[in-house]
Amino acid sequence: MAKYISPEAFKRIQDFEEEFFLIDTRPEADFNEWHVKDAINFPFGASDDTTEEDISKFTTREGIKYDDLIVTICAKGVTSFKFAKELEDMGYGEVVTVEGGMEAWSGVYDVVPIATSGEDVVIIQMQRRAKGCLGYLVGSKRSGVAAAIDVSRYTDKFVEAASKHGLKIAQVFDTHVHADHISGGRSMAKRLNVPYHLGNKAVERSPEFDFSPLANNQVIKVGEIPVKALHTPGHTTEMTSYLIDGEAVITGDSLFLDSIGRTELEFNAEDAKTGASLQYESLSNKLLSLPERVKVLPGHFTVKEDGSTLNAIPGTPLFSTIGSVRESNEALQMDEDSFVEYMFDNLPSKPPNYEDIIALNLGRRELAGDGEAIELELGPNRCATSEEPMLAE
Repeated sequence: MAKYISPEAFKRIQDFEEEFFLIDTRPEADFNEWHVKDAINFPFGASDDTTEEDISKFTTREGIKYDDLIVTICAKGVTSFKFAKELEDMGYGEVVTVEGGMEAWSGVYDVVPIATSGEDVVIIQMQRRAKGCLGYLVGSKRSGVAAAIDVSRYTDKFVEAASKHGLKIAQVFDTHVHADHISGGRSMAKRLNVPYHLGNKAVERSPEFDFSPLANNQVIKVGEIPVKALHTPGHTTEMTSYLIDGEAVITGDSLFLDSIGRTELEFNAEDAKTGASLQYESLSNKLLSLPERVKVLPGHFTVKEDGSTLNAIPGTPLFSTIGSVRESNEALQMDEDSFVEYMFDNLPSKPPNYEDIIALNLGRRELAGDGEAIELELGPNRCATSEEPMLAE
């Protein structure tokens, strides 16, 4: 019998089933813009006049057999469920639909501990699988408190993960004003009645909310764990990385494992070179000056429009070290002039709705509701300066 499964159950199918067919019933244009890895498209509407013969031709062409596991998905899980019932009526025996569709899939997380050498420090990487966004929980075992960093609007995911690791969130940080997703940092801090931190340069962007500013090199304690704010402007003017107990640095959108953060989302054309120069200085003089053993914990990994990931396996720890990225990332081997030029020769398309998302994250407007939030965030992140990895040969 055709039935709904949760997005989390679909994640388990992705990870552990050797063979299944994923059929995306959205219109072709929506499918091409963004879909789950290995999905095949069969557009099917709520009032569709598709015949059984049309479906049979499609399943024959794709090699789908009557006893195969079939998963259907659409935007919200409505038309894909109708299509699943059509398949069931035709004799296909194991057909399930992802409840909530792509909208729900966008909120699925992998919760991955990062190994640490310090006995007291806990670092948990929150991997938003569909968008490639990474957030973090940094906690102290002895005190049982944690900081949440770069929280998405799915704040419950962070609270639940902290609780499962015996931690209570006592502080919330954002590395910067995000352009690709709606931050849940302020709402979480308000809900938990805890401080909300940004780098103090955020004042210059005139946010319409209060926050606890962090100066460059300021150290704040999470329990007994020192967190040092490192101003690393470039992606944005207020971009701030966080050095955790001297052994890991959360780099936000300054430095990724296989690329670097783009700089033209905040800086206009007139100031674009200024942004790129700031990025070069932040990378060269701040991040790369850290000891080579320090772990690099980025704000994103690359998810392409076809749902595939580059140099990342979701569900596994995603990090490198300062020494490794220095050797592997070709951007970090350029002189400043070459770096600035490269930044504007390889830009991908801008994140969808980024101006609206920035306005929301600066507190300049309010969401109309969950529906608008889902619509604004659909699609992978596009915060890197290049669609392809910047790895040296």
